[in-house]
Amino acid sequence: MCTDRYIYLLDILLMSTQKRFFKEIFYVPISTLLYEGISSLTEKLVPPFTRETALKKVQLAEDNWNSCDPARVSLAYSENSEWRNRDAFLKGREAIREFLSDKWSREKEYRLKKELWAFTDNRISVRFEYEWHNDAGQWFRTHGNEQWEFDDDGLMSRRDASLNDYKITENQRRIGV
Repeated sequence: MCTDRYIYLLDILLMSTQKRFFKEIFYVPISTLLYEGISSLTEKLVPPFTRETALKKVQLAEDNWNSCDPARVSLAYSENSEWRNRDAFLKGREAIREFLSDKWSREKEYRLKKELWAFTDNRISVRFEYEWHNDAGQWFRTHGNEQWEFDDDGLMSRRDASLNDYKITENQRRIGV
């Protein structure tokens, strides 16, 4: 089952007694806080990327995808973002949200790991693998590569993903076990 790490984060924020900190939170758009987390209060991850900001962007994407929350994940993409995912071609945040809803309704106990492969000014390339099972209980591991292109605001305007699945047994799992 996917878990939402931000529930815990919000609990910590609510217990904070630092008034300055709370003042800053209320001036940050909730969509930014949900997508970029607490780092959005001090740093905006926009092009041109450095190794450090590219690594943060990849970790942020991994954390968000592992939430399995289509609304939250879709906030990382521009309103007119273009996607290729296997043989599916999508355009727009709403289409992405619908795609992810359908995906996670089929892929149970989804767990993802991303790794920075390369980056340039406004592009990041990652390799990834994730594990999941279907309704019948068959486990799979999916390997792939993604190329990301970002707009000036740090939203992903283009995602091109090539990926392949293969069957594994439950005891062959290695991500998040």
